[in-house]
Amino acid sequence: MSMIEAIRDAHDVMMARDENVVVFGEDAGYFGGVFRCTEGLQQKYGKHRAFDAPISESGIVGAAIGMATYGLRPCVEIQFADYVYPAYDQIVSEAARIRHRSNGEFTCPMVVRMPVGGGIFGGQTHSQSVEAIFTHVVGLKVVMPSNPRDAKGLLIASIEDPDPVIFLEPKRIYNGPFDGHHERPVVPWSKHEDGQVKTGYYKTELGKAAIAREGREVTILTYGTMVHVALAAAEETGVDAEIIDLRTLLPLDQEAIEASVNKTGRCIVVHEATRTSGFGAELCALVQRHCFYALEAPIIRVTGYDTPYPHVNEWDYFPSPERVGEAMKQILEA
Repeated sequence: MSMIEAIRDAHDVMMARDENVVVFGEDAGYFGGVFRCTEGLQQKYGKHRAFDAPISESGIVGAAIGMATYGLRPCVEIQFADYVYPAYDQIVSEAARIRHRSNGEFTCPMVVRMPVGGGIFGGQTHSQSVEAIFTHVVGLKVVMPSNPRDAKGLLIASIEDPDPVIFLEPKRIYNGPFDGHHERPVVPWSKHEDGQVKTGYYKTELGKAAIAREGREVTILTYGTMVHVALAAAEETGVDAEIIDLRTLLPLDQEAIEASVNKTGRCIVVHEATRTSGFGAELCALVQRHCFYALEAPIIRVTGYDTPYPHVNEWDYFPSPERVGEAMKQILEA
C-alpha cells in the first residue's frame, strides 16, 4: 500500500469494527479528501458516518470535541496543516483539557489528521510543519509516521486512544519514499518493504520509536520524511549511523533515544520544520540532560531555515542528504 492507501485502510478497519467511529472534514466525504485518504468511505458506510464539513476548521474540531465527549470517536481531516490555526483554540483550550478539567468524568477520544510539510510546491500556505505548536500542549498526543506500515498501525492506535491525538502525515511521502534528491519518490511504496502493509486489524503502540538503521558511530534522531533523507545520507557517506524514527513525538520514547546516544556518543537531530523553537530543540535538551557524560561532541541540528516557506525553491529549503552528511562529517571530526 501507499501511505494514502494505508491511512484509508485504517479508517475502513476501524469503521467496520466500531460503529462509533465517524470521519469528516473539508471534502472528506463524497470526494474522499484532497489526497483521497478517505475515498470510498461514504459510499461504504453512509453519509451519517463519512461526511463533508463546511470550510471552518474551528467548527470541524469543535463539533468533533462534542461528539467525542459524548461517546463517538471522530477522526477529522484538516485539508492542510496550514489551515489548522483557526482550530487551535478548540484543540488547546477544550480537547486537551477535558480529561483534567472534568477530573476524568469526560475524555476526548478524537483524532485530528492533517498533511504536513513540503513536496508539492505549495508555498507558504500548503507546506508548513506544525508539530512544535502541538508538542507544547499538555493533554495531546502527537504522531508522525514515516511509512505506510506504521501509518496504518499508528492511526488505528490513535483512533482507539482515549485522548486527543494530532496525526501528522508528511505529504511528500504519501506515494513513496524520497532520497532527498528527487522531486518524485525513488520507488513506489509497493516496491518498498515498508509498503508491505498487513490487511485487517493491527496497531502500532504510541510512544515507541523504531530503529530505521542500526549503527555505532552517530545517532540521528528524526521523523517523517526526514527518516528517508537520513537513510540516504548514511548510504552516500558510508557513516555507520544509527537512525531513530521517533514516530510518536508526544509521548516521546526517551528510553530508545538514551540507549542509542549512550552507545554512539554523538547525536544529530534532523527535521524539516524551521529551526528556532522547533521540536529539535527539545530533543537536544533531552539528550544533553540524560546523555551528557556519553557525548563525544556537541549535538548538531539540521533543519529547515528560519524563513517563510519558499515556493519554487523548496528543494533548497529541505534538509538534504548533503547537509546531513556534512553534519556527520563535522560531528565525527569533533
